Order: sequence, then C-alpha cells, then structure tokens
Amino acid sequence: MLHTQPEASAAAPQIVLPDQFNATTAFLDRHIAEGRGTRTAVYYEGKAYTYAQIAELANRVGNGLLELGVDIEQRVALLLLDSPQFAASFFGAIKIGAVPIPTNTVLRPNDYVYMFNDSRARVLIIHATLWQTIQHIRPQLKYLRHVVVVNNTATPLTTSADTHDFEQWTGRASATLQAAETLKDDSAFWLYSSGSTGFPKGCVHLQHDMVYCTEYYARPILGINENDITFSAAKLYFAYGLGNNLYFPFSVGASTVCFPGRPLPEDMFKVVEQYHPTIFFGVPT
Repeated sequence: MLHTQPEASAAAPQIVLPDQFNATTAFLDRHIAEGRGTRTAVYYEGKAYTYAQIAELANRVGNGLLELGVDIEQRVALLLLDSPQFAASFFGAIKIGAVPIPTNTVLRPNDYVYMFNDSRARVLIIHATLWQTIQHIRPQLKYLRHVVVVNNTATPLTTSADTHDFEQWTGRASATLQAAETLKDDSAFWLYSSGSTGFPKGCVHLQHDMVYCTEYYARPILGINENDITFSAAKLYFAYGLGNNLYFPFSVGASTVCFPGRPLPEDMFKVVEQYHPTIFFGVPT
C-alpha cells in the first residue's frame, strides 16, 4: 500500500515557465491535447471519470461562473466533499482567472461567516448536505452573490436568481473555454490556515506553485507516474490532501480515488481493497 520512494536526485530540476501561464492548462487541458483524454482521472463511488470528462465539466463550471459575473481574481468558495465536482470546480475557477478557496466542511457557522467575508467570495459552490448550515447564515455573508448546490437529488432545491442547481447550471453552460491570460505569479487559489492562533489566515497560492510542488516533490521523491492511483486520508480542502490527491496525480495523468465520507479505518480499508491505490497518503491520527 505504501509507495517505495526512489532516491532523490542531487540536482534539483530547473523549472522555466512562460510569464503568461494558467495552471489548469498544465494540470488538465494538457492531457487532452496530448491524447490522454480517455485515461481515468477520478474514481468516485464505483465510477470512473476520464480526463476528458473532468476537463469538460471544468469548462462548464468556468463558463457558468462567467455567466454569474465572476471576474478575474475574484474569489469562489468551495464547500464540497471529495468528488469529481470538486476537481472540476477547482480547475474551472482557476481557468477563468478566478480564485477558488477549498473550505473545510466541518467548521462552525461563525467560521464560515468569517472566511467568506474575509475573502469576499462572490460565489459559493456547496454540497447539498452542507447547504442547510449556510442557509442560516446567508444574511451575514456580505459579499456573496450566488450559491450553486451540488448533488441536489435528495431534497429538491428551490432555485432562484441567486441559488442554482449545479447540474442545471453546468448543463446549460458551454463545454469549451479559453483559459484566462493569467501570469505565473498571479493568484491561483487560497487555503485558510488551521491550528494557528487567532482567526484562520488566507494563504495565497500562485499559478506556478502547483508546478513547483510536483516537480520538486511528487516526481523526484514519490516517483509518481501516469500508471499510479493515489488515495489520501486527508481531504481535498487540506493543503496536504489537495496536493496528494488532486494536483499530484493530475500533473502526470495518473488517477485519484475520491472518497466523500469520513476517513474511518474500516472505510479506508474498503477503498484500498476496491481500487488498489499504489500511493496512499495517511495522517498520524
């Protein structure tokens, strides 16, 4: 289950990126252009989603955000379970130059009020199981203009001018999208800190940061390649999980297993038995 680490090269790779650079083109669109569109990108609840499917959904998310008036560098909060929709929302926002903020799904309502107001997030993409919590505090969210609800099958959603069903919203958006002309040092996404004193801090990650993480760690240390399947106990809203289980595998055209539930030991073993991941990322708890 654990991946054997190859010896790290003494010489660090030299990374040269063009000034105009959008991370989604490197981590998602490149695989389509290079013929890997039919490869599995995400395993989720017994289904396999290809790179072409994730790329198309990301384009639809990006176009949907543009329709909602989201402009370059404006923040888009993600309150989502680990899923294909998370991957598509993350890369779709980045592709238009917006800044997604993966957000912890088990926080208190007051924490969400602080984070969403501090970030001035204009749009929130949220899983239906978490929507009730946000409904109660929505009047306190000063900058939020639109909410998009994912997996809205259990309880029908009353849509409105500012509340949207994810499937309908992406279904009417175009499947093609040109990447925004972002620069390599522009903001790509934020992550709020946890465990520090005082309120959480919004940590800004740039368009080039994911490239540096993969080229200096995932490739030379883990030896990750396109035949790997990754699985992480840490969720995608954590920096550890986001790298391990999204942009590390997407950097090489590998596959990732997204598990939406709590990482209980018995469930982790079931996932490992079902998908046989080659790289498992655990936590010391």
